Amino acid sequence: QVQLVESGGGLVQAGGSLRLSCAASGRTFSRYPMGWFRQAPGLEREFVGAISWRGGSTLYADSVKGRFTISRDNAKNMVYLQMNGLKPEDTAIYFCATRKGMYSTYANQPEEYDYWGQGTQVTVSL
Repeated sequence: QVQLVESGGGLVQAGGSLRLSCAASGRTFSRYPMGWFRQAPGLEREFVGAISWRGGSTLYADSVKGRFTISRDNAKNMVYLQMNGLKPEDTAIYFCATRKGMYSTYANQPEEYDYWGQGTQVTVSL
């Protein structure tokens, strides 16, 4: 059974940094692209970024480009989201997800991902 567990969320002041982690199990993690999404109250789930299965390529939403960085450690079955220059509008629950299809390309639509973690709350104050 595939399981994804996010951690690292919390409360931070605007301009601060957080590093989110996602621990994966139950699948040959290294063969699947991974994505990060977020969802703020009353809004739809939003793409944040994705990383290829080897980790050599990344894709980011325009809203986080230049501030957030995704990385992965396939030996540890971990994916990370380094968030710098946080803004109040980054406040949301952050989810990691595995892409459908082994060796597939990364994608920015939630329906292209099949397993999701429970999420971790990130709150950015002024």
